[in-house]
Amino acid sequence: MKLTFLGTGTSQGIPVIGCNCSVCISEDFRDRRFRTSVLVESKTTSVVIDTGPDFRMQMLNCNQQQLDAVIFTHEHKDHVAGFDDIRAFNFKSKKDMEVFCSERVLTALKREFYYIFNDNKYPGVPRANVNLIDKNSQFKIGDIDFKTLEVMHYKLPVFSYRINDLVYITDANFINTNELEKVKGCNILIVNALRKEKHLSHFNLEEALELAEIVKPEKVFLTHISHLMGKHSSINLPKNVEIAYDGLQISF
Repeated sequence: MKLTFLGTGTSQGIPVIGCNCSVCISEDFRDRRFRTSVLVESKTTSVVIDTGPDFRMQMLNCNQQQLDAVIFTHEHKDHVAGFDDIRAFNFKSKKDMEVFCSERVLTALKREFYYIFNDNKYPGVPRANVNLIDKNSQFKIGDIDFKTLEVMHYKLPVFSYRINDLVYITDANFINTNELEKVKGCNILIVNALRKEKHLSHFNLEEALELAEIVKPEKVFLTHISHLMGKHSSINLPKNVEIAYDGLQISF
């Protein structure tokens, strides 16, 4: 299977509007970051985790021709705002988009995209078939198996996902003991690391590396990066740790 980092930036992306720091004016393509999202693909199935504000451009940039499902981690705008653009795949496949999310996320989607869920739909609106999941869910999309785990984004529960030997964690600053057991044994850990300084609701760099020391995966990729982390080329990391960048593809 293959995972593509569609976006590796925090809620403002990089460059940040109106900012002239060295990261935001960098000419290194790795310092230009859409809002965080990934594409998971097998030979027959394609799934996106989170449709942020940049979803349309992310799909165009990777020339995505097929999408079987969307999975959501939580309801913050930088993770759901592009949901309307699933309509392109509705039109192409002539099918509703399969959506996997919590009850709380569904409530937010119904509030933000009410027209998708109206009984009398306006012609051309996106179409979605919602599958409710919880923190202990195990589900299959095509030939890809997913397991849900719950992390805390300050006081907000957020879903993360285990796909075979890969674990994807975004928007977290705490994982309880029971949920951490679901992470252990993975070979690839993808985890948010917002910046070097401590943050209220995200792991900072030091905390993400501490988590990696506990889990001991073969490879770690850091995502959900702020411009406050510094330039991509300037970050010194352990040998098995890498800051992900938009467009990076990994096999697992």
